[in-house]
Amino acid sequence: MEYLKAIVITLGFAPMLAPAAWAALVEEVVRLPVQLVDRDGVSHQHTLTLTVFRDDARARSPFMIVNHGRSGAVERRAGMGRVRYSANAGYFVERGFAVFVPTRIGYGVTGGPDLEQSRGPCHDRDFAPGFDIAAAQNLVVIQYAKSQPFVDATRGVLVGQSVGGATTVALAAQNIAGVSAAINFAGGAGGNPAGRPNDPCSPRTLAQTYADYGKSARTPMLWLYSENDLYWGKTHPRLWFERYKANGAPAEFVQLPAHGEDGHSSFTRNPAAWRPQVERFLKSFGYTH
Repeated sequence: MEYLKAIVITLGFAPMLAPAAWAALVEEVVRLPVQLVDRDGVSHQHTLTLTVFRDDARARSPFMIVNHGRSGAVERRAGMGRVRYSANAGYFVERGFAVFVPTRIGYGVTGGPDLEQSRGPCHDRDFAPGFDIAAAQNLVVIQYAKSQPFVDATRGVLVGQSVGGATTVALAAQNIAGVSAAINFAGGAGGNPAGRPNDPCSPRTLAQTYADYGKSARTPMLWLYSENDLYWGKTHPRLWFERYKANGAPAEFVQLPAHGEDGHSSFTRNPAAWRPQVERFLKSFGYTH
């Protein structure tokens, strides 16, 4: 399969890096062909935009896939541009990873149909098909990452924020070869902090969805949720986690402190709160910089 690498640039965004490593940090934009079948059996072929961050001075690095969340507003999804998470990507590159950040189909510069939309009224929402089609896109990204000469295909970590966190849970249930761990930041769906703060749609349905993933998941996970996440509230995430773990899935839960008025975006807005926990978790799998 052919891939189009559109841009290669040297970055200067990561002041946490030593000057020598900083000069070697590069960002690449790849156009990745993806073919999917949606929940209605309709086939879709689209080109996904993938941003890759890596330290060019490293001969081979473990890979990390980082997945974005989802706004409930069409215009905000379209306006996401090219998702980069540049500060966090630079941090993880410093920790030794090559970082792959897909802008999934239906978002930003990738565009295309909204394949991840949940169906049903708020009290009876169907979440799993959206998570699964997001996960299917990630399988293509993982395949691409593992094919790169600068990647150690036997050592990978999955990371996701919000709906991207739920997507990461769906991926962990597939026990993908070469993926040794996964991290869920504030994973969920159906939240509305403005109209229904702390009261997401169909939380019991989502709990069952996570429980179903937990039946097969054997990839170790770290779940991190802020105390004042206005999308989910404080109690629902713990229930979701308990239902997921009850079926044998190896996972641990970390309650992050409250941040600002809404801690849902702690992944980007409060890294000091989660970095020690994430570094401890990664170190347990031999990921050290």
